[in-house]
Amino acid sequence: MIRPLRLTSLAVVSLCALLAGAPSVQAGAPAQAATAKSAPAKAELSDVVKAPRPKGGEYFGLYLMDKKVGWLFTDLELLPGEPARVKATNQLVFKAMVATRVSERTHREERIYEATPGGRLLSFTVMQKGDGGDQTLLGTATPDGVRVVRQRPGRPDEELPKLPPAKERVEDADAARVALLRKAKVDGFTLDGMDLQTYGVTTTVEPPEHRVVNGVKVKLSKVSTLSQKEKVPMTAYVTQRGEMVLVDFGQTMQARKETEAVAKRLDLVEVFGLTRVVLPRPLPESARAVPGSVTLVVQGLPEKFREQTYRQKYKALPDGRVEVTLSAAAPAARKPRPLADPDGGDNLKSTLIVESDAPAIRELAKKIIGDEQDAYRAAQKVNTWVFKNLAKDYGASADRATDVLSQKRGDCTEHSLLAVALLRAAGIPARRVDGVIYMVNEDQVPALYWHEWVEAFVGEWTQLDPTFNQVVADATHFAFGEEGNAEITPLIGALKVTDVK
Repeated sequence: MIRPLRLTSLAVVSLCALLAGAPSVQAGAPAQAATAKSAPAKAELSDVVKAPRPKGGEYFGLYLMDKKVGWLFTDLELLPGEPARVKATNQLVFKAMVATRVSERTHREERIYEATPGGRLLSFTVMQKGDGGDQTLLGTATPDGVRVVRQRPGRPDEELPKLPPAKERVEDADAARVALLRKAKVDGFTLDGMDLQTYGVTTTVEPPEHRVVNGVKVKLSKVSTLSQKEKVPMTAYVTQRGEMVLVDFGQTMQARKETEAVAKRLDLVEVFGLTRVVLPRPLPESARAVPGSVTLVVQGLPEKFREQTYRQKYKALPDGRVEVTLSAAAPAARKPRPLADPDGGDNLKSTLIVESDAPAIRELAKKIIGDEQDAYRAAQKVNTWVFKNLAKDYGASADRATDVLSQKRGDCTEHSLLAVALLRAAGIPARRVDGVIYMVNEDQVPALYWHEWVEAFVGEWTQLDPTFNQVVADATHFAFGEEGNAEITPLIGALKVTDVK
């Protein structure tokens, strides 16, 4: 089971997080009116309040490859009372067809800040519903750290490990308009609502551009934001009155300002076929062998994706295309577990999503692996157990390893997530890999479909695919990123394969 939806939906949630923590399209009263009516003269207010913006919030249609797959609502308001506080609200709804199923996801965030310059993040609420599971995160920020309580249906409230003190400030709630007001670059931080990690965000004012809006050519201010998480520039276009009319997220995703009624009128897009990469001919059988290899000639692959690895080798061609050779072989160097993470430790961490420290995950890892000390043989056992015990079901998504274990079904993302959690619990460094895999579907068109699988360190790095029970992921796997990172989203619709060798 492979599914492009999770990659695009994660990108959308990341877009929502960026809108909340960087180039927001949030609303409130114009600067002078808000200052005069809502705060006493003695209280200095942040530039985020002074920046002009429309009243009452704004709605946006969300488009993937020019097909409407969701909507966004954003708002920012100065709350009444003393001390002065700012509330930022961002809501995303994502809805699309995946094969024959309708998948829907809602992600809503509310954040409260001190309204003074450099005002602290005071609290937040993150609500997630639908595809991926339901949960609410309630955060309270103090100078000593951030306390987070997780609420899930049918379960007792759970207090998560305390986070470091929040670096996010009130200006980060709308860095785009702050940058435009100051006519200067703004460096800040955002506490991500998906993984509760803090990422640096840089917002830069670009030269203005003339764009056609509702049939009229207008001059728009332009602001670019780059997050350390996605590493993909997000560009926002703003009118002189502070209205944000368009946000480009990479090359294939856009948020377009619309009325509420129009924004909520969605196309029921089948993203499985929409996002695939059609091949000029089928891959040779050698691509499925282990050891095995295949060579593709591709265009639309930026240089940052061409990192030479033990599985992927790149050769630039004179016409701008790239020749990539994909190969697969069993690992030669194998060591006993537990193993240190050669990348510094992140691939052994228990996180809000991976949950490798959860008692149920640890107990299952011990049961599956038993006394096996060889890290690769242990990884094979985990891979096979996940393949055999998770039903292949597109409509049963879960964003957390313990939820996957509870429901025991899902697509490639659930298979990979649970496998990585079990591997880390067993002392084997592991991470999820995002990319494409070769398939010939019912329409008999050879193509690459978006997929997720696993990479584990067993003495050297090796890739496994628990969705298809491949203890060595074969050479039909073409990797672009790690850990559900939305960085790969700009490849959707832009990547082309022009030859198969």
